[in-house]
Amino acid sequence: MSSPTTRVVLIGSEGRMGQFSAQLIEQDPGLDLVCRVTSGQDLAEELEQSQPQVGLDFTRAGLGRTHGELLLRAGVRPVIGTSGLQPDDDAALHGLALERGLAGLVVPNFSIGVWLQQQLALIVSKHMQHVEITEEHNIHKADAPSGTAVDTALQLAAALNRPPDTIPVHSVRLPGLYSNQTVLFGAPGQILRLTHETYSLHAFGPGVLAALHYVADAPAGVLRGIGHALEKR
Repeated sequence: MSSPTTRVVLIGSEGRMGQFSAQLIEQDPGLDLVCRVTSGQDLAEELEQSQPQVGLDFTRAGLGRTHGELLLRAGVRPVIGTSGLQPDDDAALHGLALERGLAGLVVPNFSIGVWLQQQLALIVSKHMQHVEITEEHNIHKADAPSGTAVDTALQLAAALNRPPDTIPVHSVRLPGLYSNQTVLFGAPGQILRLTHETYSLHAFGPGVLAALHYVADAPAGVLRGIGHALEKR
C-alpha cells in the first residue's frame, strides 16, 4: 500500500521559482500539485476549491504575510519563500499558526549552501566581531538588500547582541550577476571571507522539497529558515 501524498498549492506559479518548483513537486512521489495560482486569481477561492494541505508561496516581495495568513485561516500549512517578511510578520504568523494547530516556514533562502554559510558565520562571530555583508544580484531584482542578506544580518546581530542596523549590508545590482553573498569578517592583520555563489535555480531544489515535506507533519508554529527542515531529515 502506497503512502498518502501531500496536497500542495503553488502560489506565484508563473514566475521563475514557481515554474521550477512546479517541476520539482510533480517529480516527487510524495507530493501532489493540486493547484497553481497566478497573480490574476483569487487565492481564497482557489484554496477552497482545491483543498491543499501545504501552500508554497513565491510571489512578489511584500505579499508573504498576507498570503501566509490566508493560508493558515484556510487550514493550509504555509511555506513562504517570498522576501520582505520582518520579525513582527513572523511573530504574527506564528501566533496564528499556534491558534490553528498548523506548522509553517518562512524561508529567506532555500539553498543549503547559504544555510551552511550562515552557520559558519555564526561560529566566526564568536571570535571576530567586525562584520559586513555584500550581496550581489542581477539588475532586475527589485528589492535591496535581499531577504537573504537581511536574514543573515539579523542572525549575526542576535549572536553579537547588537541592533540589526549595526551590521552593514551592501547591495550590488549588475547585469551578468545571478545570486551571491559574502560575509566579510575583519580583525587586526587578517580578513575572513565566507562567500556563497549561485549559478542556477537548481541550488534551491533540495531545500524547497525539504521544506514541503517538513511542514506536512511538523509541530504547530511558523519558524524561520530552511535549517529546521534540514535538521529534521
